[in-house]
This record gives sequence, structure tokens and C-alpha cells, in this order.
Amino acid sequence: MIYFNSGDELLLVLEALSNQQRLKIIAVLSEGKQYVSQLARELGISRPLLYLHLQKLEEAKLVSSDMEILESGKAAKYYMLNPVQFEINEQMIHALAPSLTMKKKN
Repeated sequence: MIYFNSGDELLLVLEALSNQQRLKIIAVLSEGKQYVSQLARELGISRPLLYLHLQKLEEAKLVSSDMEILESGKAAKYYMLNPVQFEINEQMIHALAPSLTMKKKN
């Protein structure tokens, strides 16, 4: 279960989940960890674009990464899904709203 310590943390998660590509990434990673090239091929997107999405998911603590050595001897960055479960209700929003500090993006 994810617990939010601030309104900013809640916004980071909601922003990360508000994109269809990131939801697809979460769906793929729910089946197990993958390295970037493998994940990009499966999703049919470029690695640079995938890295941007993964960065958002990491900032929200929805995914994490680790470097591993492949059988070929090359290093590969693997991504895995962190356990995701949270509940949003009006009491939580009321409690977290005063802690909001993020500026609205134009």
C-alpha cells in the first residue's frame, strides 16, 4: 500500500498514471522485470521516449531499476514494478491539500 506524506507525492503518482504509455509500461512490468531495449520493443516505442516515461514512473516510486550483467557481458538496466495499491478519498485529499507546494505547469 502506498501512503502519501504530502500532496506533492499524491500529485506525482496521479501525474505518472495519467498517461496511456505509462499505464502500458506498468502492465508489461506487472508480468516481471525487463531491460530497456526489451521493454521498448514490446511497447513499440523508442528507447529515449521510454526513458522519459520510466523517469516519471521512478519519480512517483511506481517502478525501480537495477543494473545487471547479461550473458553477453553487457550491462543492462532492468526495470521492475513496485507494489502499487492506494486509496484516495476526500479525507485524504483534505489532509494533504495544505502541504501542496508544486507550481502549476504552463
